[in-house]
Formats: sequence, structure tokens, C-alpha cells
Amino acid sequence: MDNQEQCSPSEGCVDRSTLVSGVGKNIKSVLCQRCGSKVLCPGMAVFTEKELFLPSMGKKTTITQSEGSVDGDTLTTHWLVDDMYTFENVGFTKDVGRIKYLICADCEIGPIGWHCLDDKKSFYVALERVNHA
Repeated sequence: MDNQEQCSPSEGCVDRSTLVSGVGKNIKSVLCQRCGSKVLCPGMAVFTEKELFLPSMGKKTTITQSEGSVDGDTLTTHWLVDDMYTFENVGFTKDVGRIKYLICADCEIGPIGWHCLDDKKSFYVALERVNHA
């Protein structure tokens, strides 16, 4: 049986062979799911697995409200970028504790990723929250 037919990205499965190069970098451009803006160029991020909680997708104003419980997903597959200037088109929310969430700078949908203020060299973009072309 072919796992690619039984698994969809919305279920948390990603066909890495079409996205990750032999050296672990992104083969395709990383794009916003909503507006199609380019977030990362090919070869600029490294595939990594790390369990991170991201609030449910929405406009920037809903992400920064941290009162009460927050709906979201724990995601494990990400593109890791070590310099914020590597991004083509990304914005950041206001601080939510020690975290800034990454959003599309054009349409402000997100969060598409996660950055901890304690680690200046780690910016994560969730594979499930972006498109690839």
C-alpha cells in the first residue's frame, strides 16, 4: 500500500521526498496558504521535527489575545530558519509570553510558525500551515 494515498497534509502527514533535499533543505518555495505570498525561497530552510503548539489559524488580532484557553494544534514537522532576514515575507505577532508567532506579512493570516525570544537563531515554520510550489 502507498502511504501517500492514505495520508493528507491536514491529517499531519507530509510526503517529505518531494519537499526535502538530500541535505535536509526545502526543495520548493514555501508559500502562504491563503494569499500565495512567498515566505521562503528554495534551499533556505532545514527540515526539523520538534513538537510545538500553534494556535488555530486566524487574523493577527485574534492570535495575540491570550486570555483563557487557546484552540490550536501541536505540530511536529517544521522548516527551521536561523536568521529572520532569510524570510521573503513574514511578520511577527506581539510577544505572547516569551513567544512570537510568525504570520504572513501580506494577508496577516497565521500563525504559520513560532519563535522563542530566548533563542535568537531558531524560527520554525509549520509544514502543515504553508503550501509548497
